[in-house]
Amino acid sequence: MTTRRLTGRLGGLAFGGDYNPEQWDPDVWKEDDLLMRRARVNLATVGVFSWALLEPEEGRYAFDWLDQQLERLHANGVAVDLATPTASPPPWFTLAHPDALPVTEQGVRLVHGSRDTYCLAAPAYREASRRIAAALAQRYGAHPGVAMWHVHNEYATVCVCDHAAAGFRRWLGERYGTLDALNSAWGTAFWSQRYGSWEQVLPPRATQWHRNPAQVLDFRRYWSDEALAAYREQRDEIRARSDRPVTTNLMLPGYQNLDLWAWGREVDVVGIDHYPDAPGIDAAADTAFGGDRARSFGGGRPWLLIEQGTSTVYAGDRTLPKQPGELLRHSLQHLAHGSDGVLFFQWRQSQAGAEIWHSAMVPHAGPESRIFREVVELGETVARLGELAGSRVTAEVAVLHDSDSWWGLDSQGLPSSRLDYHGGLRRAHRALWDAGVTVDFAHPAADLTGYRVVLAPALHVLSDRAAENLRAYVESGGTLLVQYFSGVVDEHYRAHLGGYPAAALRQALGIRVFEHRPLEEGEVLVLSDGSGAGGWSEYLEPGPAEPVASYPDGRPALTRCGYGAGVGWYLSTELDDAGYAALIRRVLAEAGVEPVLPDLPEGAEAVVREGEDGTRWLFLLNHGDTPWHPQVTGHDLLTDRPTPASGPTLPPGACAILRNRPS
Repeated sequence: MTTRRLTGRLGGLAFGGDYNPEQWDPDVWKEDDLLMRRARVNLATVGVFSWALLEPEEGRYAFDWLDQQLERLHANGVAVDLATPTASPPPWFTLAHPDALPVTEQGVRLVHGSRDTYCLAAPAYREASRRIAAALAQRYGAHPGVAMWHVHNEYATVCVCDHAAAGFRRWLGERYGTLDALNSAWGTAFWSQRYGSWEQVLPPRATQWHRNPAQVLDFRRYWSDEALAAYREQRDEIRARSDRPVTTNLMLPGYQNLDLWAWGREVDVVGIDHYPDAPGIDAAADTAFGGDRARSFGGGRPWLLIEQGTSTVYAGDRTLPKQPGELLRHSLQHLAHGSDGVLFFQWRQSQAGAEIWHSAMVPHAGPESRIFREVVELGETVARLGELAGSRVTAEVAVLHDSDSWWGLDSQGLPSSRLDYHGGLRRAHRALWDAGVTVDFAHPAADLTGYRVVLAPALHVLSDRAAENLRAYVESGGTLLVQYFSGVVDEHYRAHLGGYPAAALRQALGIRVFEHRPLEEGEVLVLSDGSGAGGWSEYLEPGPAEPVASYPDGRPALTRCGYGAGVGWYLSTELDDAGYAALIRRVLAEAGVEPVLPDLPEGAEAVVREGEDGTRWLFLLNHGDTPWHPQVTGHDLLTDRPTPASGPTLPPGACAILRNRPS
């Protein structure tokens, strides 16, 4: 199932966001009707945090107010993405079921007073969630105003209570079958941890010192599966009563303890929330990163931007506003990377509550404000882009992404505490983005034959099966770049013996790593090719691989190995930005990968979406500080005019979307 059912019902791309009318009085609703029409809003997410109103006491539902809101929105031409409110149980639930409150690793049971205060493994919580999902679907499953269902919100609080412990033991029993198999996989002979009964096995709670990394890894897998089971329960209650697509909003990149590949297979449409973590060009790079991941988790299908901020950039300990024009440009960038809509949190900025300062489409200042004027401009723009719906983005390059490696690099006792999984992924993606190349993410065990180049920047955990998959990829003609501390442990977090990485991968790379040497913070080594390196180094034997750059003492730092019809590269250190960019461009050039457009100036981005009939839409986004004159032509959807024969001129911050139909 794709976004096509949604965009078909809407008559184009989705535009709107979370709407919480229960926070306002009828006079404000009347203004909302007028302003939504003015902004061309066609989809509103309703009910995300409304459990206390929908079910004021256990088993008694109060839907009259929601009836009124759905009818009002439908009459106003606004379809509804109807949410189940299970991310925020009401006070009566936590008083009635105190065992369903979450427990931290330190043994502290949290109390009601915020959102996400529940244990996913608690039977009372799961039953209450199924009930309200079924009740909502029974009442609104065929409502003409409901276009989509939104289960929960930003799964999921992690809990290590006794309910979680019982669930973890059941999960382990299904995975391993016997205690002997569990003990072997976890290496419990170390530190006298051998388990003699299932009751002895607990979640990874606070301990005196380092915990067993295999236990921690398995618990994180279990918790992702538990969250997915909770999602499926609600989804299936809805599907039994409604034919509209069902999704949830995934929060990227590392906020949620979720295996996002598994979730991508279960939702009808991949939906994400995205908030840049830095201003300026870094925000543009982060937006591309989020969009490419969302598209990849759905197998390349169009996805949906469920939340962004009209003026929200999280930058460390500060929340910064977006600059004029960035609202439009970031939104078009999400569309460029495959979204079939632009939604926000939220429609109207809250007057009270914990997110009073979260930006919104209608800010505290009201409609006579820069933000709302830009929202109206964006709404009018999105309304003109309906022909993009259902078109796809393709890539020749992939970055390997694996939740096991993320969770494994969160282990205690690693050789360096500065290893950063998502930092490695972001850096690889940024170097490719700077080079003007469109990027997919891929699982290391997936079919990689469609990619000319694959990067593995932080593939810490690697099974023999996945290692063989990578070896075969190179042998059949692919180009693989593996970076340091990759493939060092298997799926049970047991070290690969005989040198690193895993044996099959060593064949493709033509090297054997036998020792790691993390560098001191701030320590810089100048390699033989003049590039700087820091953070990490390794001792390795090149074998059949040829050294491309060496450490000051002559040890190989970067190697290249022809293997079968392909090439395996290995980088044993962290290059400085210039050196890393040069390496990426060399790898791409040798593999015959070209940017979407040549000679992109700094901050310029070009991405192509393509329809089933061969129509191509070229997105041109100037995130930089200088004018850009790309030598391309087509019909610009933003101006509804053909470009000059010499190509468009894009001032700083400007965008164009050029349509070219097949001849």
